[in-house]
Formats: sequence, structure tokens, C-alpha cells
Amino acid sequence: MLFILPVNPTSTFRQLRMASQPKKSHQGDGLLLIHAGLFRTGTKSMARAYQMLGLKTHHGLLEKVTDSPWVQLEQAAEATWPSAPGARPRAPFTRADWDELWGNNYDAVTDLASPFALELIRAYPNAKVVVVQRDFERWWTSFQSQILDKVMLQPMAAINGAIALYFMGLPAVQAMRKIHFGFFGAQSRKEILANAKDVYETYYRSVRAAVPPEQLLEYQMGDGWGPLCAFLDVAVPDIPFPRENESDAHDKELKARQGLLWTAAIKFGAPVVLGLAAIWVGFAFSQTA
Repeated sequence: MLFILPVNPTSTFRQLRMASQPKKSHQGDGLLLIHAGLFRTGTKSMARAYQMLGLKTHHGLLEKVTDSPWVQLEQAAEATWPSAPGARPRAPFTRADWDELWGNNYDAVTDLASPFALELIRAYPNAKVVVVQRDFERWWTSFQSQILDKVMLQPMAAINGAIALYFMGLPAVQAMRKIHFGFFGAQSRKEILANAKDVYETYYRSVRAAVPPEQLLEYQMGDGWGPLCAFLDVAVPDIPFPRENESDAHDKELKARQGLLWTAAIKFGAPVVLGLAAIWVGFAFSQTA
């Protein structure tokens, strides 16, 4: 069967993304706060808290799927971890590159930025850093089921990846795969499993060693507003500390995004989707053995 791709299926989405780029509350300072807490450590709750305290904050699930900077994220992964499967040769990111990705538009970054924490700390040496670390075993159970397996194992991830890339110009799944292979120093899912605990512990040790004590906050979920507001030198708000992104809510959010992708797929033509899906499922599973 012959599949014919649209001539320029991504132009509308690119125009929408450019029109909706967020504006910062300040200019020229770059990132003010780096959240060094990996996926599934309360990042969405913390992002909401930063927003409530007046910081323009990036979190992947608080952005429209079409607004997240997937192209730049994939480039950042390739620049940071050149040995990740599928990475194209690329020079290391400079401060200007990080500014283009986050620093020009946001005050604070969370989940998608957390694997790049060490690079961001070097790029923004005056930024404050909030560390949130869970017990590894409890974290790993949540991370593996809610993040890793959904990126690496499920055929639907490969199908969604094909739709997002070819019809919306969004290499979301490709970026996430390169980030995780690179972060864990792995060439396969099996190697991620083998490396996970050492990488997790090394990440947090390295972050703590890289930040001056006066710029670092060790935060535990449940600490509330007090230590965070004192660290940021802002008044304690008269509202409850946010609690978001329990597993059920996370699944609901992902399903909503999947619905958006399939709506785009149907619009551009289901036969093309099926052909691309078959290709991507085979490719994705060839890299996760």
C-alpha cells in the first residue's frame, strides 16, 4: 500500500505554538529557580506552588502538548548524551541554547528539565535549586509504571510518537526516549533497569555538590509553604499547598493528550497513521530489548 504524507501538515501547529509562547515577568535574568526533583517526585504540585508564588514555571503537564518545546528538548538530549540511541551529532548546549529552551520564557523549570539539572546549574550559577528526593524503591515503582513503561514498552507510545512527529511536528516520544536512555547511560531498557539505582543516587549527590549551600533547599513533600517561602524570601500565601498528579490524575491527563493526537491523525488520514504506526512499533521495540 502506498501512503502519501501531507505536503506540510505541521505548519498550522507551528504557527499556533509561536502565537502562544509565554512571556516572562522579567527580562535578561534567565532561570531563577531549578527544580532538581525527577519525574514522580511531586513535580506537578511543586510547579503549581511556584506558580502561586509568582514564578513563571514550566511543567510538561501544565502546558498544552503543542506548546512544549519537544524539538529543543530532543536537541538538548542529543547534546547532553551523544551516546543515546538515535542521537545525532550535536555541539554541547550553551547558555544561549538553554535560554532559547527555557531561560528566555520562564523563571522556574521542573519535570522535563530535571534530568538536565547539572547542565542548567552550570548555565545559571545564580539560580536557586530545590531538591526533592524520594526513597529509591518507592520512587522507582511509580516512575517505572507511570513514565518509563509508557515511553518504552507500550505499542501505543510508538503509535502516538508517529502521530505527534509526522502530523504535528512534535518529536515528543523521541525526545523522551533519548532523555531516558541518555540520563541512565543505557542503550536498552534492560540497561536502564540495571543502572537505575546508581544513576538516581549519583544524580542527587552531584546536584548537592554543585550548588552553594545558601542556594540549595532540601524539600520534602508535605513540608508545606514555610521552608519554600523562607528560601525564596516571599510571603506565605493564605491558601493550601497544592497537591496534584496522583496516579489516576496522571493517567487521565495522558489519555486526554492521546485523544488530541488521534484527532489530528483522523483529520490528516487514518491510512497514513496505520502505516507509520507499523513502522514505529517495530523501531521502538527494537531498541527496548
